[in-house]
Amino acid sequence: MTTLPAVSAVRARPVDVPMARPLRTASGSTCAAPLLLLDVVTESGVVGHSYLFAYSRLMLPAMTSIVRELAPELAGRSVSPVCWMHDMRRRFRLLGTQGLLGMVISGIEMALWDALGKELGQPVARLLGGEAVALRAYDSYGLLDLPRDEAAIRESVASGFRAVKIKIGYPDAAQDVAVVRRVREIVGDDIELMVDYTQALDPAEACRRIERLCEFDLYWVEEPVAAEDLAGHALVRRTTRARIQTGENWWFPEGCRAAISASASDFAMFDLMKIGGFTGWMLAAGQAYAASLPVSSHLFVEASAHAMAVTPTGDWMEYLDLAGAILQDPCRPVDGRITPTGPGLGITWNEEAIARYAA
Repeated sequence: MTTLPAVSAVRARPVDVPMARPLRTASGSTCAAPLLLLDVVTESGVVGHSYLFAYSRLMLPAMTSIVRELAPELAGRSVSPVCWMHDMRRRFRLLGTQGLLGMVISGIEMALWDALGKELGQPVARLLGGEAVALRAYDSYGLLDLPRDEAAIRESVASGFRAVKIKIGYPDAAQDVAVVRRVREIVGDDIELMVDYTQALDPAEACRRIERLCEFDLYWVEEPVAAEDLAGHALVRRTTRARIQTGENWWFPEGCRAAISASASDFAMFDLMKIGGFTGWMLAAGQAYAASLPVSSHLFVEASAHAMAVTPTGDWMEYLDLAGAILQDPCRPVDGRITPTGPGLGITWNEEAIARYAA
């Protein structure tokens, strides 16, 4: 029987990585991705990698500090990501694991999976019982500046994407309608079109606006109201003809269970750093399967591909490149599909770029 090596160190490095396509939402614009890079070093010399998206650069020092405090908890333990996750959730039961703590715990869990895959010479998808299959993806955009962004939308379709998502939530409903109408004209009727309100509306306004968009045959309308407002999502779902997508802000499998109980969504969208890493994802995926909810991924394209490859109701992968500029071999779609790579998660740092973008 192979004995897994023990962990000897955990490192965290904050970086601020320029985004090839700045992301505009109803809440503001993001031109660079504040990332926390995690390294789990084993006694055999293998180093597992993962990264977290901090949303705001202001959060990077706090997240780095949490990693430093948790590192002794991992030293000397075997590379066992499921055990790590379960132990941390028990350890912080009274405090709770939402927020930055949960994100860091999940990030370390992902790095442990990467280390385990590298140790065994296998992609994580295979360790989870699946194969490295090509998964359909949609190209993800923020608020558009038309007609300036029309060429980019056309290029997405020409490159093989069969679906495109745009963010809306402009100051008035007429702008939402105008943008969605124009994008539908650009991509044609054969391309799936999703829209994302990024929690910009109250339920009444969401119902009013969404009804005006139904003529454009939208695949889904994402997070029309505040993510935690499950009753509001359920109301919008009952009141409009649109199919509602939410889930990227569900915390751990319990968040998935609460949303299903509230009938809040027609779909599920898991975010690896909020759903609880691969451990939480697999538990939530079982719930989605039982509820017949199609599952899509949110961010972390390199790692999410491995999770999606073993998700029974897997639907779409989101392609939004956060870390490509600091990777040796960035994850790129081919004909609109993404294939998980390995060993581990297929993540190798570009140390020169990391030094350039250190935060």
